[in-house]
Amino acid sequence: MPSEKILKRKEEAVNQLAEKIKEAKTVVIADYRGITVDQDTEMRSALRKSGVEYKVVKNNLTKLAMEKNGITELEPYLQGPTAIAMSTEDVVAPAKILSEYAKKYKKIELKAGIVEGKIFDAQGLTAIAELPSKEELVAKAIGGMKSPLYGLVNVLNGNIRGLVIALNAIAEQKANA
Repeated sequence: MPSEKILKRKEEAVNQLAEKIKEAKTVVIADYRGITVDQDTEMRSALRKSGVEYKVVKNNLTKLAMEKNGITELEPYLQGPTAIAMSTEDVVAPAKILSEYAKKYKKIELKAGIVEGKIFDAQGLTAIAELPSKEELVAKAIGGMKSPLYGLVNVLNGNIRGLVIALNAIAEQKANA
């Protein structure tokens, strides 16, 4: 039987993880089996740059943390080595980065996750990973708004240009007459 001190530490770890899961917009669980330390370090660095927290946590502690948040659907996926990537800012980043590294190294496997309160399996997470980032969507929206404005400016310039040409022709006629 573990000592009271160890149980208290585990309980604190579960409470902290449960709080992080509750605050996260996206939680992705993945199997990281077979990647090297260098590959793991590279992936962790990319996740950190995007504001994603990545941890390897024991499955039992993860189950308890999920249960504290009323999430039981992910329990079947908590088998074998499991890593958790969580983001409180970007909804797509954890799935996108882990999916990129899964393609790159062929060893990482997305298991399942929670995106804004909805449970997704590996296929759903892969579909989410293929969505454009927030910055890309903003750029497309601005580009979409900008092109009609350019059209309006060209139309207005065309009318003014036509008026100037007509006035110039009248002025030349009067000068010749």
